[in-house]
Amino acid sequence: MYPNLIAHIRKQVSLSNEEADIVLKYMKHVKVGKKDFLLKEGQICKANYFVEKGCLRLFFINEKGVEQITQFAIENWWMADYMSLDKQQPSQFYIQAIEASEVFVMDHLLQEELIKEVPAIERYFRLNMQRVYAAMQMRLKFWYDMSKEENYRFFTDLFPGFAQRIPQYMMASYLGFTPEYLSELRKKSK
Repeated sequence: MYPNLIAHIRKQVSLSNEEADIVLKYMKHVKVGKKDFLLKEGQICKANYFVEKGCLRLFFINEKGVEQITQFAIENWWMADYMSLDKQQPSQFYIQAIEASEVFVMDHLLQEELIKEVPAIERYFRLNMQRVYAAMQMRLKFWYDMSKEENYRFFTDLFPGFAQRIPQYMMASYLGFTPEYLSELRKKSK
């Protein structure tokens, strides 16, 4: 039986069993403990991470020393610091497991080799990047168009199970709130 990764790829591109086996040869399966880091600020991002099981977060620490979460990744989502990965320059972000997780690691140096062996993978990664970019565009639109309360309601309505998985202070950070403000919003909605 193939892991979620292969099912995810097959939802977007055609992949034979032989090609699926090749893809898995290029991937490293890693178990990550809760609060373990896959990347720290100052390190160079060397891989793209597919969440097979668990939850990751991408964040930076602002000038006031406060963590600011910019992205989450749950099952079937990819995560990397794409600027650091692409330019092989030190990262300004951290990638950390929020809960015990299992990830597939796609080393950036091996990705080109994989694409040569399984050309459909290039289309798969392109489609994923388009979706990530579109999601970031919509997040920015919501940031400007919606009130903080509307943003909170939209997020919890869109991802109800996920909103229950992450600590409230992390949700507040992601939405640009203080934990106290999020607590007020939650009280209002009861």
